Amino acid sequence: MRIAFLGVKGSGKGTYASRLSPILKIPHISTGDIFREIIAKETPLGKKVKEIVNKGKFVSDDIVLEILKERLKNSDCKNGFILDGVPRTVEQAKGLEKLEKLDIVICLDVPEDIIVKRISSRITCKKCGEIYNLLNMKPEREGICDKCGGKLYQRKDDTPESARQRLKEDEENLKPLIDYYKEKGILRIVSCNEFNSPPEDTVNKILEILGDLK
Repeated sequence: MRIAFLGVKGSGKGTYASRLSPILKIPHISTGDIFREIIAKETPLGKKVKEIVNKGKFVSDDIVLEILKERLKNSDCKNGFILDGVPRTVEQAKGLEKLEKLDIVICLDVPEDIIVKRISSRITCKKCGEIYNLLNMKPEREGICDKCGGKLYQRKDDTPESARQRLKEDEENLKPLIDYYKEKGILRIVSCNEFNSPPEDTVNKILEILGDLK
């Protein structure tokens, strides 16, 4: 099963992808995680990506596709994968098609008020990038990452004002991708309308959709 998640920042792409991965026994591939790994290695490409990210810009389509191409060569992708953070543009979607054909694209539809609540309550691990939420996904120890023991902090752009501005931008960027995959006939919309519902509820919705595909 080759799956990609679409959604604005804070819609839960990483949360649901990470939970589906062990169930489906296919890797969760997050471009954010890959970028952090590359930056940490301080290779020439890593330094270039770091410079782009530090300026608050998006990594170019050609670099994203080249990195993704190398990742999909790994043996753990032979039975499929779950993409989170890519494709971000129609050009990336077209480039991805040349590498692998997707079976389904899950688009997460979440109301604005829930997105703003989620983002303004988020804390992130400085070391591994793991994301928590102070309202419904707290770490076991306050201020400490469950995954790696790193320190947790709130990013400067994780505020209600920044969230609303980013949401508008994300929605504008997302629309062409939604239209693209609608035409392909592989887009499925999954609504997440309850802030306090556990992630497993949405995961189960997605599993039902995947079951129908089979």
